[in-house]
Amino acid sequence: MFGRPISLFKILGFEVKIDISWIILAALITWSLASGLFPAYYKDLPSTAYWWMGAAGAIGLFLSIIVHELTHSLVARYYGIPMKEITLFIFGGVAQMEDDPPNPKSEFMMAVVGPLSSCLMGGLSLLLYALGKNSGWPVTVNGVLSYLVWLNIILAVFNLVPAFPLDGGRVLRSALWGWKKDIRWATSIASKIGSGFGIILIIMGSFYIVRGNFVSGLWWFLIGLFLRSTAQMSYQQLLARSLFNTKKVKDLMVKDPVTVPRSISLEEFVRDYVYKHHFQMYPVLSSGKLTGCISVKQIASIPREEWTTSTVGAVAMPCNKETTVGPEEDANKALSIMNRTGNIRLLVVKEDNLEGIISLKDMLNLLSLKMELNDLGKK
Repeated sequence: MFGRPISLFKILGFEVKIDISWIILAALITWSLASGLFPAYYKDLPSTAYWWMGAAGAIGLFLSIIVHELTHSLVARYYGIPMKEITLFIFGGVAQMEDDPPNPKSEFMMAVVGPLSSCLMGGLSLLLYALGKNSGWPVTVNGVLSYLVWLNIILAVFNLVPAFPLDGGRVLRSALWGWKKDIRWATSIASKIGSGFGIILIIMGSFYIVRGNFVSGLWWFLIGLFLRSTAQMSYQQLLARSLFNTKKVKDLMVKDPVTVPRSISLEEFVRDYVYKHHFQMYPVLSSGKLTGCISVKQIASIPREEWTTSTVGAVAMPCNKETTVGPEEDANKALSIMNRTGNIRLLVVKEDNLEGIISLKDMLNLLSLKMELNDLGKK
């Protein structure tokens, strides 16, 4: 949400990343636990004890979400669904799939293990809490364990709401998909329910805000907005994948793209190319051969006084898998690279020869036309 996520570690082959917004959530959780929940239930403890409990509660939330998303990823791997990474952000976590599940069974199994894992984490916390009570563990430890019991129960129950893309919504989609044998129809229904649930949360949040409970109201309002937009986006992503599965990169690329010679200065490049064409990235050629690419971001890091003496060739970076795609690849492969790297223009390359450029803008324009024609066809 706030720039590129930060990579933390790998677990069982899955990379775990954290969005900066998660740090905001962790700080809010720590503060609310230390200043509100724990002092209300465990009175007369030192102030530092409440803050340690709050921090431990936030760490417990972190681990609970990791376990929840990890179980999704492990089941997805079992069914051959490519998983990119696990990312934590302000509204929780997400195990990012590169493609839709191949069948309703795999969707159901992948969705249902998330809430089950939360129940198991809650059960484990309950066992530890009972052990702590009987063994005379410090009240600070038992207090955090009690919180983790309820936290995981709430995570399980909330995720079982049949509102896509929550786990319960995915269970619903798998049932509808298995019934009608039509993933597009099933996604449409599940997404509409998810969008409706988001609207309910927005209304509830607005009600709380009007009644003076600003923090809780704002939180539910934002979650509702997120669920509504994610539900709508999920259906659009399915349409995109189904459309681009039938297209090759060469069908969507622009031939004879704007290219930059290695020999010109950075000042000439900015004046004659960046300000004229407004692209973020350009292919660099020498004697008709692709030798690299140069981006506006690279230029921004070079002092202005060096623009007249530095050449494009000296600054250009070698092309790699994050900036190129083959002409015979499925268009979905290009979309996946764009989504993973944030590069909205990819060079279409065959044997070191530049065939063209494929851009996210052109792909979205095609998708928009397809959706518009589908809507007109329904009238």
